[in-house]
Amino acid sequence: MVKTSRMGHKLARSLVFASLLVSTVAQGTSLAPEHEVRRLMLATEEAVAAKSWGEAGEYLNRLRSLEGEKPADYYYFRGRVMQESSHFNEAQSALETYVSRVGSEGRHYRDALTRITAIEKSRQEQRSRQDQSQASKRESVAIIEPAGQQAMASLRKLYLVDSDRKALTVHLNSLLEVAGWRADQRVVRLDVPADVSYKIASVGSRIEVQESRREEGERITKTTQSMNVYGISPRVQWDCQPSAATCWVYDPRDGSRLLKLGPNRDRAEEIAGTLGRLIKTLQNPG
Repeated sequence: MVKTSRMGHKLARSLVFASLLVSTVAQGTSLAPEHEVRRLMLATEEAVAAKSWGEAGEYLNRLRSLEGEKPADYYYFRGRVMQESSHFNEAQSALETYVSRVGSEGRHYRDALTRITAIEKSRQEQRSRQDQSQASKRESVAIIEPAGQQAMASLRKLYLVDSDRKALTVHLNSLLEVAGWRADQRVVRLDVPADVSYKIASVGSRIEVQESRREEGERITKTTQSMNVYGISPRVQWDCQPSAATCWVYDPRDGSRLLKLGPNRDRAEEIAGTLGRLIKTLQNPG
């Protein structure tokens, strides 16, 4: 228990250091995108080797904002940082993406597989603790709210942002990045963009949902819809249809289908929960 507490303090200190570092370092370089990607990847690798998790998270966030395909190692390092922050769903998704891209020849292949196994055990332990807590009280609100506040503080530190809105928006997009729907589920190549994917933006009291669809000839069609958060429930519904290899997140305004996702129940549940938390946060900006 003491060891866990110390690790938490170390992670918090590294995150604070990273935020100070970002404020004192130039906001960008004049390097071409391909060189900037390599520079940030080297910086990420050094930060992970030094266990400077906050600094590594900052470099990964900057890499994520760059256009174009990410190197395979980006997903490995992202999985490492997410695992250290106890964001197990996202950590497992990132590490699985890495393994799918590099195969057994990847230099982090064995370590990634070992970490995926460790993450599965951590998730089982986490669920067991949650089940025990829920069994002790029927009033779930009394249990969820304190845990939710703790999770929000963790997200703000992880993404080096100063508001719940920003943290939830970035986290939601990180989840959506690996949750895209694919027409052919027989051979899923995670290095190839999904057929249907989403990006979320929050502006004032509105949430903008951008959908990208890949069509024949690699043409991409993008559509955006805007959702005003006032007057809608933050309890966002979701379900999965194994026969269709699809999970759905439903529009809280009218119950229609809002997000079409790949067949991963845990991921769909976390996306729906994060979207609901973002709606609630925007409804109560104070």
